[in-house]
Amino acid sequence: MSDQAKAKRESRVRRHMRVRKTVVGTGARPRLNVYRSLDNIYAQIIDDDCGHTLLSASTLDKEIRGQCDGLKKSDAAKVVGKVLAERALAKGVKQVVFDRGGYQYHGRVKALAEAAREAGLDF
Repeated sequence: MSDQAKAKRESRVRRHMRVRKTVVGTGARPRLNVYRSLDNIYAQIIDDDCGHTLLSASTLDKEIRGQCDGLKKSDAAKVVGKVLAERALAKGVKQVVFDRGGYQYHGRVKALAEAAREAGLDF
């Protein structure tokens, strides 16, 4: 990893830690966390009170992978957001706190968030 790549990653981690001081998921309103790699995007709904991941979705899930074949990354993120919201509503989770993971609210992160909102999650 080059020095520039390390600095960029460290900056993102620093931003994420700064945000995590205030964004806390509870049992009543868990945290929707987003992580994006170069090829994939991952989302989890986490209850920070007990430290458990309630549910997750990513472009690597078998259910989602077939839907994402041939799509752009931002379109794949929309599919992940929609599926995550459907799974959350099936489990009874309607309200969440959004944790963008230190990334800009732009591009794939924004696409995932808006798709989850459209599918019925409230944040």
